[in-house]
Formats: sequence, C-alpha cells, structure tokens
Amino acid sequence: MKRVMTIGGSDCSGGAGIQADIKTFSALGVYGTSVITAVTAQNASGVQAKHEVPVELVESQIQSIMSEASAKGTTVDYAKTGMLYSSAMIETVAKQLKRYKIPFVVDPVMKAGSGGILLADPALNTLVRLLLPICEVVTPNVPEASVISGLEIRNKEDAKDAARKIHELGASAVIIKGGHLTRETAAGKATDLIYDGEFEELSGEYIKPEKGKIIHGAGCSFSAALTAALAKGENLRHAAASAKKFVHDAIAGGEVLSNMIVLNQARELRKNADRYFVLENVKEAVRELKSIPDFKRLVPEVGTNIGMAIEGAESERDVAAVDGRIISAKEGTHAETVDFGVSSHVARMILAMMAMTGGKNIRSAINIKYSVQIVDACKRAGFVISSFEREHEPRGVKTMDWGVREAIKNLSSEGLRRRQVPDVIYDLGAVGKEPMTRIFGDTALEVVEKVNKIMDALV
Repeated sequence: MKRVMTIGGSDCSGGAGIQADIKTFSALGVYGTSVITAVTAQNASGVQAKHEVPVELVESQIQSIMSEASAKGTTVDYAKTGMLYSSAMIETVAKQLKRYKIPFVVDPVMKAGSGGILLADPALNTLVRLLLPICEVVTPNVPEASVISGLEIRNKEDAKDAARKIHELGASAVIIKGGHLTRETAAGKATDLIYDGEFEELSGEYIKPEKGKIIHGAGCSFSAALTAALAKGENLRHAAASAKKFVHDAIAGGEVLSNMIVLNQARELRKNADRYFVLENVKEAVRELKSIPDFKRLVPEVGTNIGMAIEGAESERDVAAVDGRIISAKEGTHAETVDFGVSSHVARMILAMMAMTGGKNIRSAINIKYSVQIVDACKRAGFVISSFEREHEPRGVKTMDWGVREAIKNLSSEGLRRRQVPDVIYDLGAVGKEPMTRIFGDTALEVVEKVNKIMDALV
C-alpha cells in the first residue's frame, strides 16, 4: 500500500482540512499519515478561532513519520500541503520536504469555505518563494490563482494567463479548479485547467448548491485525491481526471449540515460494496428459486424474473436481475446469468416502488403467475395486497410506473394507513397482456421467502 502524508490544519467540523484528507486517502486505498500545523474552531458559520502549532512540533511530526517509514524499509511516496498559516511554518515545512526529497502537491489554502483567513498576508510571498519551485503541482481555485498570479480572472483566457504566470513562478504544473468560472463554460459544466507547459482542459458536471449553501471541503478532497493517484504512479492528467471524478461523486453523495454540503468521500466505496452485495443476493435467490419443488407452477407464460436495486438506485443500470427470464423447463426452471441493467420490466417496478416509498425496505421484486388461488394464498400468508386495472391506464405512461402508484393509492382508499405499502400487487391483464402478480421485499432473498410462504399456502 502506498504511503502518503498530509500537512495542514485540523477542521473540527470534519468537512475539510486534515479530516477530509484522511477520509479521502482511506477511500482511495492509500495509507495516510498526518502532520497538523494548526487547530481551528470552525463550523458552517465560519472560523471562530485558530491556533498555529509550534513549528518545532510540526518538524518533529514529519521526522517521526519519516523515521518510522525508514525503519520499516518504506518511504512516504507523496505528500500534500494544506493550511500553512505563517511564513515560519512554510519555511519549516519546505525545509523538511526538501530534506526527505518527498514529491508533493501544494493546495494553497487561503480562506475557509465558510469564511475565515487561513493564510497570513506576509506568508503568501514565502509560499511562492519556497514551495512553488519544489512542488510537483499546485492546485489553486480561481480566487487563489488570482492572488498568486496578481491577475484578475474573469474567464478562461484570464485563467490561462494566470496559469502561465504561476508556472513561471516555479511550479512544475498548475491545476486551476474551474468551479468559480462555471458561467464562462458550457452550461452545467465545470472546467479545470491543467498547465505544465501545455494546456489541457478537464470538464465535468457542475453540481450547483442550493441558494445560501456552500460546498465544504472540495478543494482539500481534490488535492488529497490527486496526491493519492500520483502516489500510485498515475500521470498528472490521469490523476487529475480521477481526482475530479472522485470529488464530483463525493459532492453528489454529500451530507447537508446547516448551510454546508459536506463531501461523502466513501460514497463510491459503499456504492460498489452494495453492488456486490446486491449481485450476490440475486444469484443466491435464483438458486433458491430453482430448489423450490414445483416453483414452475408460479411461472407465467412470459416467464418470471427477480431483481434487486442498490440503495439509492437511479436507473435500470442500478438493478440486478436475470439476463432474460426464468422459464419453465423439463427439469424444473432455467435461468441465465445475473447482471445489472439486463431487465427493464423488473427494474421499472422496483424503481417505481422505491420512488413511492423513499427506497425504504423495498428494493426487490419478482413477477409470478396470476390466479385467484395464488391471490388467496397470498392473503392466507398474511401479505398486504393491492391491485390496479390496466383498462384505466392513461396513454403515454409506463405500466409499472403508473400501476405501482395506483396500487398504493388504492390501499389508502381502502382505509389502510398511508405509510403501509403492499407486499403483493396484481392485475387482471388486458388485450395482449397476461395477468400478473408481483411480490415485493427488501432483498431478493426476502422475496424468495415470501414465494415459499405462497407455495406453502397453496398446498
């Protein structure tokens, strides 16, 4: 595992600074060490207090990390700097980075996202003089790039002039983050500018916060993600692209705290883990369905399918199901492989149910044959049952989008509690449409348990 170091300030709110860096390192699979240069008291309202750590203690922190790495026969592969408040602090950090020959990223933190000065005025010249000439890349946002270069930045051409100027000041490479220039780029896009003697633009979706809210910790997380990627050996452009995507996903899954959106660095990690869980759950459910004696009695003419969605599913690509259908065969039932995005029909009914219930406890479904006996068996099994009538389906709607809403509405009209949702939804079909029963549950295995109860009730 690659070993990285962050040198910066502590953010007690947990959204930026050292805390954001360590969360980012962990999510991206590198071992993070930290050197705290300052302690801040801050929240959504701003920075209430800050205290710089004595430079001697900062020096000792770096030396402790490096001596331990050396004792283990390893090294620190990459570092990044964040909040370095004073000239004395910058001098100390620059001296140690040169001493140990550590490649590093400079995040020239000047202000907290919620307000508050994090770089003293006299220290700017020291940062430019001592850190820029020895860093691998510097990652200012537009206001920071304007201060460092001394140029006003109103559009992309101004940003290019500033990048050239910062490069001339000694930085090997410059990445000017483009969130502040969104209005000057394509609609809905944020474009970062990379310059290392040649320009390259990185465009991505711009997530605009609601009025009155700020995004907290994006700059720290970007520079930390960039550091992790560079430590793994990625070239600058690939590293910048992966860091940009990481931050976008972390913002998209962020938490709203007061007037701040705090990044969720573990979003993709958890999402990938959930995708694996869902895939394996559906595979096991299919195996259990095949083992149920006479399950083929429940398979409709068009075949059956079982699916399950990941948490927070947004599209059919987030729903795993059988590729094709589960069909009756001489030996019982037959099913092909399980994958994501392979069944539009089962995905639509799951997504419709999740939309109606907020995604709580209903992420899976199966379609089975309709008969009066099957519906009676569902009642004897104690399931909540509802239905819809296809002849009332409006034109231009998807059957399951409308049908699920209609079935839940029918429950309310029957006097059941509004928060109650059906385990079973059936319809009597229409011209060219086979009658169908659908069983819903939290997981695919839970749905199979319900199918077992129906089979028992039928017997």
